[in-house]
Amino acid sequence: MKNLYFVLLLTFISPLFSNSALAQCDDISLENLTNPGPFDVEILTEADGIRNGPNYLEATIYYPTNATPPFASIAIVPGFVSLPTSVEEWGPFYASHGIVTIIIGTNSIFDLPEARANALLDALETIKQENSRVSSPLEGDLNLDQLAVSGWSMGGGGAQRAAVLDNSIAGVVALCPWLPNPQLNHESPVLIFSGEEDTVAPPSQHADLHYNATPNMTDKVLFEIANGDHSVANTPNGGGGSVGRIALSWLKLYLENNDCYCPLLTDNLLVNPPAASKVEQSFECELLGIDSQELAIGFYPNPTRNIVYLEIPKDVHYELISSLGQPLLEGNLTGNNKQIDLSQFPESLYYLQIEGQVIKLIKNN
Repeated sequence: MKNLYFVLLLTFISPLFSNSALAQCDDISLENLTNPGPFDVEILTEADGIRNGPNYLEATIYYPTNATPPFASIAIVPGFVSLPTSVEEWGPFYASHGIVTIIIGTNSIFDLPEARANALLDALETIKQENSRVSSPLEGDLNLDQLAVSGWSMGGGGAQRAAVLDNSIAGVVALCPWLPNPQLNHESPVLIFSGEEDTVAPPSQHADLHYNATPNMTDKVLFEIANGDHSVANTPNGGGGSVGRIALSWLKLYLENNDCYCPLLTDNLLVNPPAASKVEQSFECELLGIDSQELAIGFYPNPTRNIVYLEIPKDVHYELISSLGQPLLEGNLTGNNKQIDLSQFPESLYYLQIEGQVIKLIKNN
């Protein structure tokens, strides 16, 4: 259940604490979010035998050739009067990181968002059939519970509508989406990119409304790219590469269910990013390797300028530690008004240790 405040609870690898909880995440870092990724990529088209779906026009599947299956998959559709080439760079990018990607065209370049939603669902049907097509190199290699959708402009609006139409969709990436009067009651985790200077789908009339129309219980992020135009998220290189790094981390987290990518988002990519003019977020990290019997701790606000308030059901001892592992404060938190004052410390990242658990705090001035 979501708290009233954005909660970041995770363990941290440090000489001061046990590193066993996060050993599984040792090979995952910002440096791994490269373009291209580590895997070789090949393509499949209808000439190779893939299905010709009735609700879209032509398709290209990008897939990794030297990664370990089963693979998650994502379907991507372009925007109004646009061809698949407008978003094709996402295909080899995702595939080079182990995510099978199908990029489709539309039956008409004038198709509206609802038609594009149906086109995406039809593309996912093609992915499903590749998993059972005898001559497909992907036969038996796809995880059909890990399917996502994405799109640009009207395609982005269509991607969000696809999640409403099919509640099995595991994730949505909307690229400068265009969709008036959005009806977005779905539970699929959604990442929305918008451009600050977008005159085709102005954020105040589209992306911002989409974020607000998505239920509060749905994990969601809105990332507005500073000075970005309508095509700023058409490639993973948008926003100085931040678009690709965030989108990949989002899909690894929610599509592949890899919790190791959550700290990359919460502690790095979404914290005062230079590429963003605005970031809104409503999601929380899963606890990695935390025993279910450990003490429940709530805290807010985070980031903070001075006071951090803690919700802990009993009196506890705490220790505040710098990002370099230096002890800074320690004491006892007692009674009903538990708080720690960080006003004397500079803007930075801090670690709060309470009964073997570690909370990551961000101090902003």
